[in-house]
Amino acid sequence: MNPPKVKRRVGKYEVGRTIGEGTFAKVKFARNSETGEPVAIKILDKEKVLKHKMAEQIKREVATMKLIKHPNVVRLYEVMGSKTKIFIVLEFVTGGELFDKIVNHGRMREDEARRYFQQLINAVDYCHSRGVYHRDLKPENLLLDAYGNLKVSDFGLSALSQQVRDDGLLHTTCGTPNYVAPEVLNDRGYDGATADLWSCGVILFVLLAGYLPFDDSNLMILYKKISAAEFTCPPWLSFGAMKLITRILDPNPMTRITIPEMLEDEWFKKGYKPPVFEEKGDANLDDVEAVFKDSEEHHVTEKTEEQPAAMNAFELISMSKGLNLGNLFDIEQGFKRETRFTSKCPANEIIHKIEEAVKPLGFDVHKKNYKVNKINLSTYVIVIRVPVF
Repeated sequence: MNPPKVKRRVGKYEVGRTIGEGTFAKVKFARNSETGEPVAIKILDKEKVLKHKMAEQIKREVATMKLIKHPNVVRLYEVMGSKTKIFIVLEFVTGGELFDKIVNHGRMREDEARRYFQQLINAVDYCHSRGVYHRDLKPENLLLDAYGNLKVSDFGLSALSQQVRDDGLLHTTCGTPNYVAPEVLNDRGYDGATADLWSCGVILFVLLAGYLPFDDSNLMILYKKISAAEFTCPPWLSFGAMKLITRILDPNPMTRITIPEMLEDEWFKKGYKPPVFEEKGDANLDDVEAVFKDSEEHHVTEKTEEQPAAMNAFELISMSKGLNLGNLFDIEQGFKRETRFTSKCPANEIIHKIEEAVKPLGFDVHKKNYKVNKINLSTYVIVIRVPVF
């Protein structure tokens, strides 16, 4: 007999499994009980948010998402709050991260990479036209829907144009190091639009090459490579792709290609179809302001319901005296987890790094034919294979 199911409900949403987790938020799968539509709910601990003075950042994230209504951007439906939590209801995107596609299948064909890049530029251009800059664009923040269309997510680090200083520039350094523009690394301010475009260029390089243009374990060396735009395109790229990447990854933001110029680029234009969509909704922030108010009238109802235990026919039979079918189903389930990484380093160097990492922990490493076959620790065995291509 299966144990009773505990169903959690927040407002009109039935909340299910955890699909993501970060320092300040958990993301749960949920379903709108009125429409049956699947959604993702980002759940934040209100006390933690206030303690770390993140209320304004949360308000900014929601304000940003409410300004954006585009087919290539993850949609925000609504924001709710209880006495202890904040709930941000988002579009549920089923196709996973673009990053996983690269990790699992490697570099893309140019026509496939171009289609994703065109959708990314469409989304970024739309955001910029509404004064919104993402500032943390990378493949991990690009999701794919059931039809293989790209959706930009995670506006937690975004900046509205109203936040610029008197010099018209943004001054907060943020983003993921490998994708950050050179001008973001210094403290002299930067234009959010041109900085985002640099990140798009790094993403295009990764899609076509299968690895990062700028990478180093030493941050200072990495920053020097980025500042000098020190990279080399792989030989399999077409001349048009190389030319466009070089124009995007221009370390001088004043001469870097702009989106209007990119729309006229021959490589980019191939097969390009601008999106046609209807904008709906407004940027009313009453609900997000209400989330941080202590008044009960602004709080959403949280319920936990216990459903009756379910029994199948076999379980009913097994309840009969002297008849036990349990042994028929005592099959041990095996699970396999796999994580893949790519590297341009030689096999010997990769194996050496693995040895350096695990030996201080008490592991024994056994090698054979450029593969690390087994790493043993007491009764546990971790098997790592490093194929050489």
